[in-house]
Amino acid sequence: MVSEIGFGTWGISGRGYGPTDDTESIRTLHKALDLGVNFIDTADSYGDGHSEELIGKVLKERGDKETIIATKFGWDFYGRGGIRSNLRRDYISFALEQSLKRLRRDRIDIYQIHNSKPDAIKKHGVYETLDELKKQGKIRFYGVSALYLNDGIEAIKTGNPHTIQVVYNILDQEAGEKLFPRAIKNNIGIIAREPLASGIMSSKYDENSKFPKSDHRRGWSKSFLEERARKVSKLKFLEKEGRSLTQAAIRFTLYNEAVSVVIPGAKTERQVEENVNAGEIELDVSELKRLEERL
Repeated sequence: MVSEIGFGTWGISGRGYGPTDDTESIRTLHKALDLGVNFIDTADSYGDGHSEELIGKVLKERGDKETIIATKFGWDFYGRGGIRSNLRRDYISFALEQSLKRLRRDRIDIYQIHNSKPDAIKKHGVYETLDELKKQGKIRFYGVSALYLNDGIEAIKTGNPHTIQVVYNILDQEAGEKLFPRAIKNNIGIIAREPLASGIMSSKYDENSKFPKSDHRRGWSKSFLEERARKVSKLKFLEKEGRSLTQAAIRFTLYNEAVSVVIPGAKTERQVEENVNAGEIELDVSELKRLEERL
């Protein structure tokens, strides 16, 4: 059983969502676990292993062997010349061992293929490799973290993954229509990522926002930001006393029966408290109906 609100850890890696402070990140992880979060999602490529290292440190400090860890593989950052896709059998085994060391675990709960194309997964026999690692007891389950919606749908068609991780939020609802029914039919768990649409739903950004070099959003075009800001402006009706737009956005994802866990990120204790408290709020029927309409 997983907590319905988990913790996505790309942000605390120091790459992806701007610079971070490790001391604050460690406090934030502790706070999440103190508040009942028992599902942490990460990837070996987040900060070239730094996210996994922080998680491993915190879990060791707590003597915690029960929190469910989902990590990812598929992007080789170990060699020279930058990061590259690598789905070879020997590399997957190597990457798994490195993740186990950083996380200070004997096995991974959910090992996810990270943003890889279906053709490449098939070409390299990745599911067969993962089945073997499962037999060896190195992983409990495996899944696909899909960059594109159709990649997740193709993964479901194979009948192999136990979980699919996919973008799902108020601004990006297509997965709920096209992928989730297939997941339910095939008894596949859904990990909903980016419930805040990479932070744009937090109301902190607009079309004039600037992002640091270590933030992937630096690559967003002005027109994209303008479009997103316009849509978010239509969601102000969700902000009420005792309920922020952030909380309403997180709660929205959990109304879909296919979603097992949603994984908002957090870089501070205050942010993780706000995220976790989203599980205590409700949206009424009229609000949900408005949100299901295209913005």
